[in-house]
Amino acid sequence: MKRSLTKSTLAFARVACQVAQESLPAYSSPKSPHLYTQHQLFALLALRIFLKSDYRGILQTLSEWSDLRKVLRLRKNHLPDHSTLVKAQKRLLKKTDLKACLERLPVSQAAQE
Repeated sequence: MKRSLTKSTLAFARVACQVAQESLPAYSSPKSPHLYTQHQLFALLALRIFLKSDYRGILQTLSEWSDLRKVLRLRKNHLPDHSTLVKAQKRLLKKTDLKACLERLPVSQAAQE
């Protein structure tokens, strides 16, 4: 099956959230702090790859882009720290096949290279 390609960051973020909701539980543990869902963190990690950014760079983009925060349901004054993304990536790699989830996302040719 051929994947549709997109260059729209907002469209990509919407699909990333949808894929995460279909693939992951909202929280990694009942006793987790419940500050951010795994869906939000997965979408941020996918966006980091899509935009070819580092952890701090994606958070800077997020702090400046209100429409993107709205898609991810995040508030400007309550964004995750870069270390939260690093830990989430390690945790998601252990629990799920993160690569398989990422392959379900529509990406532009530039992002695939």
